[in-house]
Amino acid sequence: QVQLVESGGGLVQPGGSLRLSCAASSSIFTYRMGWYRQAPGKEREQVAAISMYGITNYADSVKGRFTISRDNAKNTVYLQMNNLKPEDTAVYYCSADRGSFRFWGQGTQVTVSS
Repeated sequence: QVQLVESGGGLVQPGGSLRLSCAASSSIFTYRMGWYRQAPGKEREQVAAISMYGITNYADSVKGRFTISRDNAKNTVYLQMNNLKPEDTAVYYCSADRGSFRFWGQGTQVTVSS
């Protein structure tokens, strides 16, 4: 089992940037890592993911604005978010997948507002 702790959320103006971090309690080398978000009244949706080989994929709504990366030596995954929009407001969750197992962090709030 791996424990995940997200950080880096906050309040930012439209057009601004934030970098989220997800620190794992143990090695993430064999995990597919992802970022999800859940806005009030909406279902949780995948924002970005990165495989253990470094292959990435993104939701259409964030392509060209968000970048997911991983540092296996630090057991950490990042989500760089640029040109943020009010519709990006949500709680952002980190996930770690391996086989049939999925682990979640507790989430970090991102609010985009002027």
